[in-house]
Amino acid sequence: MAGNRRAAPIARRSGLAYHGKKVCARKVTPLTETVLFVFSLVALGYLAGLTGYLKPASGEGISEFAVNVAMPLLLFQTMVKSDFHGVTPWPLWGAYFAAAAITWAAGHLVMTRLFGRDARAGIVGGVSSAYSNVVLLGAPFILGVFGASGFEVLSLLVSVHLPIMMMASIVLFEMFGRGSGETVHPLRVVKSFLRRLFINPLIIGILAGLAWRLTGAALPDLVERLVGTLANTAGPVALFAMGLSLRRFGISGNIRPALALSGLKLFLMPALVLAFVWLLGLPSLTSKVAVVVAALPSGINSYLIAVQFNTGQALASNQMTLATASAVVTTSFWLTVVVHVFG
Repeated sequence: MAGNRRAAPIARRSGLAYHGKKVCARKVTPLTETVLFVFSLVALGYLAGLTGYLKPASGEGISEFAVNVAMPLLLFQTMVKSDFHGVTPWPLWGAYFAAAAITWAAGHLVMTRLFGRDARAGIVGGVSSAYSNVVLLGAPFILGVFGASGFEVLSLLVSVHLPIMMMASIVLFEMFGRGSGETVHPLRVVKSFLRRLFINPLIIGILAGLAWRLTGAALPDLVERLVGTLANTAGPVALFAMGLSLRRFGISGNIRPALALSGLKLFLMPALVLAFVWLLGLPSLTSKVAVVVAALPSGINSYLIAVQFNTGQALASNQMTLATASAVVTTSFWLTVVVHVFG
């Protein structure tokens, strides 16, 4: 109970509703309303760009604030104050990333075998199929549906999601993104990975929070107030920024492969995670969060990787836009499934 009392303010400061453990007993309709609320914030950002009220490029600045300031402080706050309710991360990580690896391989094969694209486009297809939008969409979504307890589980995924997916992308980029005449240099891969990892604001927020937690000291009142005030903006600002970004990227061709990859992301990956967490017997809340995170659409990272490869940019953009639009329905479906399966 003490953990929940400490956790509740985190969700309230995020600007989204806190439901805590009561979510297990809630009916599907309120959950659907929460889904609609979250995606309505995305839609407002999209409309602000569509109507010209805000320039679509404004999404870059707003996204930078959400990802580089507000979200790291929310993660820092969570690491300092949460008790994680005895969650063991290894089975969670194993279930989630086994599903991600299978889905990535499926996306790669769909692009190379079904649509006849080259290996670099296959990598874009793989990452688009397996890289969930765990920051701009996932964090406020999980807070809104499962409360701070769910966000604590998400934090365990975020802490390794970025490094693992980043490492996979860097390795594949070294293998396929620099031309067939160049060899892969392991030291260059490691240096690139470590450089990108330790300058990532989200990783810095997590590590700083864990370091402060180890000291056992309470945050000074002024620091806690500053952190809480900025963390309060993380959820709604991230969702609004995502909507602006979607307007900027838009849709331009490659509809069939984008739809195929969206199907893998929104149905295959969460189905695999559901099977794995059920087989491993993970706790109810942990299982629900893992499945819902797997069901989230792809984020900006898949597009950025396509830009790095200089191939498949339109494909990644279309897939991200189509998957996000479809997720209004598919996330409600998966929420209904996990409530029935895990209570």
